Amino acid sequence: MRKEPESGDLPYFVDHFAGKKICVVGDIIADIYIFGKPYRLSREAPVVVVKYEQSKIYPGSAGNTINNLASMGARVYPVGFIGSDSIGGKLMDFFYASENIDTVGIIRHTGETITKTRILAGDTHVSKQQVIRIDRDDHRKNTAKEKSLFMERLSAVTPHVDAIIVSDYGHGAVNNKVIQLMKDAANRTIVVGDSRYNLKKYTGLTIITPNESEAYALAGLPEDEPVEEVGKKVLSAMNLKALLITRGNKGMTLFLKDGGVHHIPISGKDDVADVTGAGDTVCATVALSLASGADFLDAARIANYAAGIVVMKRGTATVTVDELKKSIMNGGKI
Repeated sequence: MRKEPESGDLPYFVDHFAGKKICVVGDIIADIYIFGKPYRLSREAPVVVVKYEQSKIYPGSAGNTINNLASMGARVYPVGFIGSDSIGGKLMDFFYASENIDTVGIIRHTGETITKTRILAGDTHVSKQQVIRIDRDDHRKNTAKEKSLFMERLSAVTPHVDAIIVSDYGHGAVNNKVIQLMKDAANRTIVVGDSRYNLKKYTGLTIITPNESEAYALAGLPEDEPVEEVGKKVLSAMNLKALLITRGNKGMTLFLKDGGVHHIPISGKDDVADVTGAGDTVCATVALSLASGADFLDAARIANYAAGIVVMKRGTATVTVDELKKSIMNGGKI
């Protein structure tokens, strides 16, 4: 006899992550990490010379969302653009290596892949710290043919998935036509919105997951206003079913359409190692939890545990089902 879930039965929902079909539409970039050891002062300028040790490339932004979903056992259908350069090729190799990622919706254009390069330095036996980040974006405009193909592939996949995530980092993949398609899709399925710059356009989606500063900007309120006022204003103005505001070491606050407000304390330690990509993990986990039958509160709680795991890891990190269940069972400890 099939066990029916009860409210708060978080491991039950995590057990049902496997095989859920999730579409991720948005900006796929490359997160490049260069690691080195500082060993002398430069004669050319008053700066430290860092000796190169190694470099790594990970899928970033929407790519990190994709990677997190695949790591948690979902069947992922990404729709986005990647350049035809060698960096783009390495991202594709990363996706090809996962049996959980369907790459049909990824379009290779003739430009360069957008990158964020972080240089980290430190001695051999200490944690390396980020020294500088270099962003590379040629601001290439997608052609009419590429946009048409993008919409064709997005329209083909969205009717057949359990949830959709919009991961909009402002690099051009998500335009007004995409947003309208997402609003239409929200009438029949779960659509989770995560946008760095265009949140006001995301009215009518199932749920959005801004961080605290994004939420205050969206509400048009000063940051000394109570977060409760911010959430209520955003929720009512945007016609959402729910709003989840991530608040760093203050945890998360969930606002529901019925007026419910839930403050969720931070999971794990508050002396985090790296917050890079934590928002992507939250989006991925919320969508996957909702697709697995969780209500908004349980989905937010599961996402809070997932965020508590990835911020304790260095770099653009992912979470596994085993890590997540262990954290839930141990009250945030892994």
